[in-house]
Amino acid sequence: MRLKLCRNYEFNPHTDASNLRDNTGWQSRKSSGDVPLSLNISQAAVRRGADDSEHADEDLISLPQQDADAEFDVGEDTGKEKLLMSQECELVTLMHVVKGRLDISTMNLYFHDLSPVREDIDRHDFKWSLSKLREVFLRRYNLRRSALEFFLTDQTNYFLNFTPKIRNRVVSRLLSLRPPNLSYHSTRPPSDLLRISGLTQKWVNREISNFDYLMQLNTIAGRTYNDLSQYPIFPWILADYTSDFLDLTNPATFRDLSLPIGVVNKRNEAEVRSKYENFEDPTGTIAKFHYGTHYSNSAGVLHYLVRVEPFTSLHIELQSGRFDVADRQFHSIPQTWKLLMDSPNDVKELIPEFFYFPEFLKNMNGFDLGHLQGSKERVDDVILPNWATSAEDFIFKHRKALESEYVSANLHKWIDLIFGFKQKGPAAVDALNVFFYCSYEGAVDLDAISDPLEREAVEGMINNFGQTPTQLLREPHPQRLPASDALAKMLRSDLKKPDLTMFLDKLATFHIPVTTERDSLVFVSVPRSPPRGLFQNVIADCLVTISKSGLIGQHSWLPYEKHSAKGFALDIDSSLSNPKLCRSISGSFHPSVTLNNQMFAVSHDAKYLLSSGHWDSSIKVFSLIKGKTVISLTHHQDIVTCLALDACGWYLVSGSKDCTTVIWDIHQMPSVTPKAIATLCGHDQPITSVAVSTELDMVVSGSEDGTVNVYTIHGGQFIRSIWPIGCNPKTTKVTFVGLSFQGHLAFSARDSSSGDSVHVYSVNGENLGSKLVSGRVTGLATVSHCLVVVDDAGDLTMSRLLGLHPVYDVPLHVPVQGIVVTSANTHMLIPLRDGNLAVIGLPNTIQKP
Repeated sequence: MRLKLCRNYEFNPHTDASNLRDNTGWQSRKSSGDVPLSLNISQAAVRRGADDSEHADEDLISLPQQDADAEFDVGEDTGKEKLLMSQECELVTLMHVVKGRLDISTMNLYFHDLSPVREDIDRHDFKWSLSKLREVFLRRYNLRRSALEFFLTDQTNYFLNFTPKIRNRVVSRLLSLRPPNLSYHSTRPPSDLLRISGLTQKWVNREISNFDYLMQLNTIAGRTYNDLSQYPIFPWILADYTSDFLDLTNPATFRDLSLPIGVVNKRNEAEVRSKYENFEDPTGTIAKFHYGTHYSNSAGVLHYLVRVEPFTSLHIELQSGRFDVADRQFHSIPQTWKLLMDSPNDVKELIPEFFYFPEFLKNMNGFDLGHLQGSKERVDDVILPNWATSAEDFIFKHRKALESEYVSANLHKWIDLIFGFKQKGPAAVDALNVFFYCSYEGAVDLDAISDPLEREAVEGMINNFGQTPTQLLREPHPQRLPASDALAKMLRSDLKKPDLTMFLDKLATFHIPVTTERDSLVFVSVPRSPPRGLFQNVIADCLVTISKSGLIGQHSWLPYEKHSAKGFALDIDSSLSNPKLCRSISGSFHPSVTLNNQMFAVSHDAKYLLSSGHWDSSIKVFSLIKGKTVISLTHHQDIVTCLALDACGWYLVSGSKDCTTVIWDIHQMPSVTPKAIATLCGHDQPITSVAVSTELDMVVSGSEDGTVNVYTIHGGQFIRSIWPIGCNPKTTKVTFVGLSFQGHLAFSARDSSSGDSVHVYSVNGENLGSKLVSGRVTGLATVSHCLVVVDDAGDLTMSRLLGLHPVYDVPLHVPVQGIVVTSANTHMLIPLRDGNLAVIGLPNTIQKP
C-alpha cells in the first residue's frame, strides 16, 4: 500500500493541460496558490504476493532440470561475483513499460534500463542483493502468463515482463541459487494458493480483518499496484452519503453486496438484462455481456487518483494532453454514488485508497481542475459525505464501516461476484455479472497475432478496458462467523488469540514478579519474526528483560496457554537469582547514563541484544547464547542515547548526544559486521528517541531541541520537521517517538512550564490530534488503530490515533518504566518500578460459562 507522499522537485502544475481543456490556448494562467513543490506518491509499498499460473502444463514443475543448469552461464567472471544469466525484459510501471535487460549473478540481480536516454525522465536502473529476495510469483501481463513479481525483504517490489518460456527459465535460475531469505515461491494455480494459505478460514474465524483479506484476495488473484489495468479492487460498501450521522447498525446504510454495482439500483435491472438477451454478434467473436465497461480499469483508477502525482500526469496523458472536463472529474463522493445508481453504464468499484489514504481526496498540489458547468463551482478537494468532517475522518469511518457487522456478514457475496463462482459461466449470467469478452483471461491470444499494429491495438484495448481477476473459487464462499462466535472460538484456540483492541471491556491485568524494587526492570522485549509472507506465522517463545543494574533475563514466554487462567505462561529466568549464573551488560556504561527502555533492542531471532549508552560512544552487540559481547559498532562522536529496530530485521537506527541519527544495515549480523549506511543531521540538541519503518522508507528522530525530524532510509533524505502543538519551543524536549503500521507518527513532548503532552501526525505530516498528559510520559506504543501511553503516575491510557479520544485506561498503581506490545497485538507488557511485570490481555477465564 503506497501511503507516503514525497516532494517532487520538478513540479509541473499542468497549466497547459488546464488551458487545453478550457480551449484557452497556451496563455499563462495564475495559479490559485503558490505551490513550488508538488506532492508525489511514494513508490514504497507493503509486500503482497500471489501466483497467477493457471494450468499445470505451464508450471515450472514440468521444466526439465537443464533449464537451471550452466547452459545459461555467460561465463563472465568479475572477482567473486559471476554473471549467470542475462535476458531482455520489460519493467512494468503503472501504465508504461520500460525495455531493459535483467542480469542475474551469483550475488545480485540487476536491471538495466535500455530505453533512450532523456534528461527529463529518470532512469529505472536498479540492483539488489539476492539475499533481499523474499518471494517470487508468477504474474500475467495483458492476459498472458509472461511476468514475474519480485518482493524484497525491505517491502519493495518489482514487476518484470518476459515471454512465457523465458519467465520460467528466470525463475528456475533464481531457485537454483537458493537465495537465503526466499521464503515462498510457487507454481500452483491461484485457486490452490488460496486454499493452502488458510486465509479464508482465518477470515471466517475473524483472525484477519476484512481489509486484509480483500488485499490478500486481490494479490492472489493477480492484482498489483504496479499495473493500473490490474489494480486492486475494493467494493462500494455504503449507500448513505447524505446523512449527518453514519449509522453502522442500520442495514439501510449499506449497499447490497450480493448484486453487481450496475444493478444495485433495481431500476437498472431490466435494462441490463435486456442488453444481454438482445445482443448478437454476426461474426460470432463477441459473446453476450451485461456491461460494456468494467469495474476496474486504468481510466477508473486515474479518475479517483487525479489529484496525486504521478496519477495526475497519467490522467492527462490518457486524455490526450489535457485534464478531463470538470463535470466528469471525481469531485464529490455523494455525487459519484448518485451517478452510479442512476446509470448501469458506469460500474466502477472502489480502490484500496478509499480505506487508508486521505490525501487522494485533497487537491494538495493546487491543480486547476476546472469549474462545474451548472454551478460554476471550482473543482478542488473532493466533496465528502455530511457525516465526515475531514478527509481523515472519512477514511477512518469508511474503514470502520468495512469492518462492521453488516459488511462482515455479507462480504462473501461480493467476493463470489469478483473472485468466485459468479465471476464466469451460468452463475455469472444469472447474477447479471458478465462483462465484455476481452476482459477475461484466455479470451485473446496475443501470441497468435502476427500483425504488429493489430497486436498493439489489442494490447491497448486490454490495457484500457480492464482485466477480470483470476477466478479463485468455484464454490460459494463461506460466510464469516458472528463476532461473538468468533471470540468464543479464538479463546478456545491454542494458537491464536484476538487483537486486544477488539475486546477492551474484557481485558485483565496481571502483575508478575520478575526482579525486586531495588533492581527493577527498565526494558522488556518480545522478539518478533520479520514478516516473511502470506503463509508463515511465527510465534515468539521468549521474553528478554534488562534490570536497572544491567542484569539480562531470558524468560520462557508462551502467549497462548490454554491451561492458565491468565491466558499466557511466563517462566522466569532462574539465573536472575543466582549470582554465579546471571548475565550482565553493566560495566561499560558512561557514569552519567541511567539505563532506560530506549537504550536497548533485541534482534528478531532473539539471539542478540543491542545496547547503547557506553562510555566509548559505541553500540554493543551482546550474544544471548554465548553470554558475551561479540561486536562493538562505533560511528557516533558522542554517547549513543537510543536505538530502534525495523519490523523486517534489516535496519537498526541509533540516536546520539552528537545530535545525529545513524542508520545501520544489520541483516547479515553477525557474520558481516553491521555498517553505517547514512548519517542523518538536522537537530541542534541531543537525540532522545528514534523509530524506523522500512515499509514506508521512513526514519523518525526526536530531540531535546523540541523537534521531530522525518527522513528516508534510502539516501537519508530529510523530509520534514514537526513541532509539538501548544508547547513553548524554547522549553520543550521530545521524549518518545513511535510509528504505527499505517505510518502514524506519535510522540510525547515535555514542556518545563506546561508538562507532558502527546501528539499524532499522519505519515504525510497532518496533525491528527494532540493532548496534555497528567503525569510524566515513560513510554508509548501503537497497537492497531490506537496509541497507548504510560506514565510515572502508574496510569495506562489507550486512545484512538485519530483525534486521541480515550477508549481504555487502567491504573497500575506503580510508576511505569516503558511498554511493549506483542507483534500479534494480543498482550501489552509493562515493566514497573517495583520489579513486577504487568501483562494486559484477554484471560482464559472469560471463555467459561
